[in-house]
Amino acid sequence: MLRRRAFFALTAAALAVSACGIKRVNRVDPNSVTDLSGRWNDTDSRLVANQLITQSLGANWSRDWSAANLGEAPTVIIGEFRNRTMEHIAVGTFVRDLERAYIQSGTVKVVASSSERQEVRDERADQQVNASAETRAKLAREQGARFMLQGDVQAIQDSEGREQIVYYQIDATLIDLESNTKVWVGQHKIKKYIQRRRLTP
Repeated sequence: MLRRRAFFALTAAALAVSACGIKRVNRVDPNSVTDLSGRWNDTDSRLVANQLITQSLGANWSRDWSAANLGEAPTVIIGEFRNRTMEHIAVGTFVRDLERAYIQSGTVKVVASSSERQEVRDERADQQVNASAETRAKLAREQGARFMLQGDVQAIQDSEGREQIVYYQIDATLIDLESNTKVWVGQHKIKKYIQRRRLTP
């Protein structure tokens, strides 16, 4: 009888412990503003992308290029966006948003990055050997980029007690590959005030 009671007690304790570890997951709108830790998150990435897209497509560089080149759309390659902060920031998310916005605007052409081009070149080289002459992609037909978009993300932090300020500055520069001229410079800033909860005994 005592063994049976001990077994039931242990089983109940195990169930109680396992119940504490159950997570509750709710799906939320990807466009909703969420900020749990105060660190860089998807909302920051989306805000940066939207601001840089608006600034870039609203500037005169693409219209000036088209006017000087019989209406042809300028060709851009997305270069490196350096993360100069101490945080892990997935800069690729807003870089992809920039690429998509350029392409969908119809006013800017985007060429593949160096890593993407290498994969395509390997496939094209394979086609020269294994594909029929009518279907193989021709060599030396790549579209060269005239402009390169580069940028970086920097952060400044200041804290005192339970309060913290985190300031992010994102800079983007569009450079003429032929002349090294900066034809557009964009910037977006994010400042967060974080107040930690007081721990209660």
